[in-house]
Amino acid sequence: MSYKTERLLLLALDFLTINLAYVVYFWLRVRSGWFSYPIEPELLLPMFAVYVYWLLLFAFFGLYRSWYAQSRLDELITLFRTTGIGALVLFFLVFIDDEPTGTQPGLRALIVAYWFLLFLFVSVGRLGIRAMQRRLLEAGIGARNTFIVGWSHKAYELCDMVMKYPALGYHVVGFVKVRKSSSAKRARGVDYRGVPVVGSIDELASLIRQYNIRELLIGLDSTEHEKLIDIINACNGFEVGLKIMPDMYDIVSGQARISSIYGFPLIDVMPDIMRPWEESLKRFVDITVAAAILLVGLPLWILVPLFIKIDSPGPVFYKQERVGRNGRIFKMVKFRSMYSDAEKHSGPIWASKKDPRVTRVGKFIRRLHIDEVPQFINVLTGDMSLVGPRPERPFFVEKLATELPLYKRRLKVRPGITGWAQVKHKYDESIEDVRFKLKYDLFYIENMSWRMDLKILFNTFYVMITGRGHA
Repeated sequence: MSYKTERLLLLALDFLTINLAYVVYFWLRVRSGWFSYPIEPELLLPMFAVYVYWLLLFAFFGLYRSWYAQSRLDELITLFRTTGIGALVLFFLVFIDDEPTGTQPGLRALIVAYWFLLFLFVSVGRLGIRAMQRRLLEAGIGARNTFIVGWSHKAYELCDMVMKYPALGYHVVGFVKVRKSSSAKRARGVDYRGVPVVGSIDELASLIRQYNIRELLIGLDSTEHEKLIDIINACNGFEVGLKIMPDMYDIVSGQARISSIYGFPLIDVMPDIMRPWEESLKRFVDITVAAAILLVGLPLWILVPLFIKIDSPGPVFYKQERVGRNGRIFKMVKFRSMYSDAEKHSGPIWASKKDPRVTRVGKFIRRLHIDEVPQFINVLTGDMSLVGPRPERPFFVEKLATELPLYKRRLKVRPGITGWAQVKHKYDESIEDVRFKLKYDLFYIENMSWRMDLKILFNTFYVMITGRGHA
């Protein structure tokens, strides 16, 4: 079952179960005769409003992310916590609404019964979907294409485990050897339990693309642990999950999460960086702030293009290809601050503090960071965030990835208009600047939270009003 199909089924089933719980609650409250009403409340409109409320709350707490091969108990605990918080909010809303009218206290107590009904119906529905999903996986339907990296007893053990438990959802299409030997071509014909060797980690990126791989299970021998960083680097830019054997935890300490599936421990390398509710909050803040800045400053944003046109010929906006989340290419938009075709003869180069390519108006709007304003459009479209590592051009990404280990780790998150590296360091003028700022970017990625974002936004505002540094 694909993620898209899974989410559509969950949405459809939640629609039925959430509304069914409300109908039963409405019957208890209104039609049972246990409570008197001068005027009978409406059914459909409040029911729709309550459904939208739960839909947003479920999405906010990550109940529509993929629970592939995860513990059903974990999903139920998350559902219990989410419905509990939501029911508590509803209780106080009903209390505030009913208090002036002196409504019977028993009606408010019915919210507890409603919470129980909601949790019961939604849980049964989701357990039904998980049972169906498990049966499909056991029949070999919907499993994710998987590589096992390694060619040792640990790799064989992983393969045995996956074949023993098909409900895990892994379809192993091949082994990837760690070292490329002179007999690599002959090694491709070797197999274990019918699973062939498809290549070496030197070819891992192209193999992931060729076989549409979604998971890597890493079973390296104790003499091969140093290759783990190479494997992680090869996977950057792909939406691929990585899981390793527990005895390698010391190598990726701080970047991993341990889980136990069917009693078999695996470590999830580089899991989701932010919790679902934090990611939802971050996106909500992005959209709200970007829309507010674009609307409130609209008169000024209309004047800026006029000054740009008067100062120098050429387009008002400057669009440039940048590399976004998971390696996706997008067009970043800025107010043009340089002369047209500034890189026609030089090719792609970094901007400098006293760049001769910058126009007179460009110097002014750069000093006030007004040239960055159109990027709020990129924020609204989802290509960028308010806070994150600055997006770089494809030319530089490929160049820097070969020179700086873990550089493509930056591509695991949505790029930002400002970031921790921008408030702590100056413009990139050399490879050393990039190397230095990479430390800040990696620190931000490993410590992402809405609190961290607020700290960076306040620091950015301070930098702008004091005229220090460059964002």
